[in-house]
Amino acid sequence: MINKDDEILLARHKKRNDGVYSCIAGFVEMGETIENAVHREVLEETGIKIKNIRYVGSQSWPFPDQLMLAFRAEYDSGEIKIQEDELTDVQWFNWKKLPKVPGPGSVAYNLIHGMFE
Repeated sequence: MINKDDEILLARHKKRNDGVYSCIAGFVEMGETIENAVHREVLEETGIKIKNIRYVGSQSWPFPDQLMLAFRAEYDSGEIKIQEDELTDVQWFNWKKLPKVPGPGSVAYNLIHGMFE
């Protein structure tokens, strides 16, 4: 999850048609560090550069045998530029006026609602 002042960056993914906004997500490429993957995925999907990446938790996904890693980061620079083949919308949202987000029990919910503090 990326913070900028009193706002967080959330995206609506093409594969979801329920109007839910979630955190930026992606996969680590072969030979890539996790930290580099976080920088790359955020930049590719949103056009935003980040700094001060901090690991905060994980969640197992039994199918298809994946592990979701949760990170917090701060906005560094850039303007939103959506990767249209993966996302339909990316916006900064105020903490007090969030859109529909993933439900309890998900790593994204925990990130968005500050349960990894």
